[in-house]
Amino acid sequence: MVVAFAAMVGFAVVLARLTLEPSAASVPLTHTNLRPGDSIRDYLDQPAFRDTVKQLGGNILLGVPFGLLLPVLFPRARGLVRVVLLTALVMVLVELVQGAIVTGRAFDVDDVLLNCTGALLGYLLLGRRLGRIVHPRRHHWWHRFSRSRPAAEK
Repeated sequence: MVVAFAAMVGFAVVLARLTLEPSAASVPLTHTNLRPGDSIRDYLDQPAFRDTVKQLGGNILLGVPFGLLLPVLFPRARGLVRVVLLTALVMVLVELVQGAIVTGRAFDVDDVLLNCTGALLGYLLLGRRLGRIVHPRRHHWWHRFSRSRPAAEK
């Protein structure tokens, strides 16, 4: 748990540095995107493949730590839907701050979608297992009565 907490704090610092740092040089290039898929299409249509991979892959990678660390740090956050919803909530807040306060940054719904995709991948690849290792399912006393008995006892 301590390692996961330290990793989440480190990730929060990296996230803030990557997303909330002003970029005066980008001011003429930025625009708000509220239509899902528009930015992704624009990145895929540009000739510079390296920039496409950097933008799309970077946003996906930025979501992976949510999928890995949320189930470990918060047992109630386990589950695919909860991880994706929490990631979406955090990333919408980040995007709102970017669009409202940070110079050279704008709100982009596609960034949120790509971050959620990364969280989904992180959860499916490793986060689910890590969450179950750190927080095994509890067996309550009332489960004894609801389980069926093995065939040998019947």
